[in-house]
Amino acid sequence: MHFEYPKLLFLLAVPLLLALLYLYRQIKDREPHFRVSSLSPWKAGGRSLTAFVRWLPPFLYFMAMCLMVIVIARPRSSTQMDKVNSEGIDIVFDMDVSTSMLARDFKPDRISAAKDIAIEFISQRPSDRMGIVVFAGESYTQCPLTTDRATLINLMKEIETGLIEDGTAIGNGLATAVARMKDSDAKSRVVILLTDGVNNSGEITPQTAAEIAKTYGVRVYTIGVGANGEAPYPVVTPWGVELQNVPVEIDEDLLKQIAQTTGGKYFRATDNTKLAEIYSEINKMEKARTTIDSFPVYKELFSGFGLGALVCMLLGLLVNLFLRRLP
Repeated sequence: MHFEYPKLLFLLAVPLLLALLYLYRQIKDREPHFRVSSLSPWKAGGRSLTAFVRWLPPFLYFMAMCLMVIVIARPRSSTQMDKVNSEGIDIVFDMDVSTSMLARDFKPDRISAAKDIAIEFISQRPSDRMGIVVFAGESYTQCPLTTDRATLINLMKEIETGLIEDGTAIGNGLATAVARMKDSDAKSRVVILLTDGVNNSGEITPQTAAEIAKTYGVRVYTIGVGANGEAPYPVVTPWGVELQNVPVEIDEDLLKQIAQTTGGKYFRATDNTKLAEIYSEINKMEKARTTIDSFPVYKELFSGFGLGALVCMLLGLLVNLFLRRLP
């Protein structure tokens, strides 16, 4: 057991001083006395029970105050923190959210499939710090590096197309992802870059972003998303939304170059199953042994002391009522 606020234990001096003051006043204000020739009659009768009981309420009040001070100091207990080995790295999901990600060669569409499979990947790596960067015509950070799985998954679910200017700024997206982990002290830093198009906007070229990633020791796994040939894409017409086949254009040479420059690997996903297999392969490749502290589980102990203080106060009041009824 330990106290969260041990300095508050100095308040124990208050009930101690009150107890000393009470004893002093009892001695000073004792009843009048007279001299007798012998104490034999009093010795024979002994001391009455009432004489002892009269000291009980002050003692109980003193104990109640001491217990309340202990409650305020917040007694706690916790399991011992152990050093445990865990596999953990820093990972940033760099996801294309351009409108082309609405193509339905994946079920139900590319962006939904990418989010669902990424969430499954997140749940399989509880010790990693992860973040999310999204890009279209520009890029921004959806979630910085964190170990809060619930927040990360919720923010992953909130990713949508059409929230930023359309386009495919692969260089900007990669540069933003690298910026998220440039100050990281993790031994292994990884970006999973997922796109379905060709770089056509942005101030930073993908080659420059790849060199920046290499400088900071960030490994980039690139994933080209899209079926071979053509893919059904929802198009708004005067008769409603219709699916029209559009050509799938992925700059695979560029994605391979980015992966090669940073020491990563390029993958091509043509359907949900293939994308899940790619994430599974990355999951197996990226393992780094680290030593971390397990979090202690605290148990609050103030309730027992608080109950003891309440019992002492009630007993003190009951004894006082009993003494007042005595003749």
